[in-house]
Amino acid sequence: MPDQRIADRTAIQDALHRYVRGVDRRNWDLVRSAYHTDAYDDHGGYKGDIDGFIAHLIRRHAGIEQSMHVIGNMVFEFAGPDSALVETYFITHQRLTPEAGDERLGYLRGAPIGPDQAVETEVVGRYVDHFTRRDGAWRIAYRTVVAEVVRGIAAPPGGGIGAPWALASRDGNDPVERKRAELGLPRQ
Repeated sequence: MPDQRIADRTAIQDALHRYVRGVDRRNWDLVRSAYHTDAYDDHGGYKGDIDGFIAHLIRRHAGIEQSMHVIGNMVFEFAGPDSALVETYFITHQRLTPEAGDERLGYLRGAPIGPDQAVETEVVGRYVDHFTRRDGAWRIAYRTVVAEVVRGIAAPPGGGIGAPWALASRDGNDPVERKRAELGLPRQ
């Protein structure tokens, strides 16, 4: 059983990593692959099924030019051979463009911002996930996102990043996606 639990934990971690990579690269199929088809997500601003959640992400991320999720501590509690409660700490950094509209304002807590100014945000929290294994695959059945810290600042023009750095892209042309294609790895 210990070897099986190591394999289970690895499969669950892989699903969590698919989720964050998918959100950060706007790869909605990869996000979807972390959930069962009948999953429920309580994501603060969205509460509902996975199809609605993906539609919510597509709309919300249209105004987000940079996104990075970092996941850390994970606590696994197995409630049976095919059921686990997993608490995962996360930090999310995002850059909301003026196209994000009033959503930018909620992060600033009343601080002034120009109409053409981006906002850099940070959310610190936890994913509280009920994972289940069905047909051999561990996926999220029910998620609650717990926010611990939410903050934002008016962003400098251009994000303050430029040459000589390789820049992130959320349109399928990120350096990792180009390298994956070069190596013949399949699209996720």
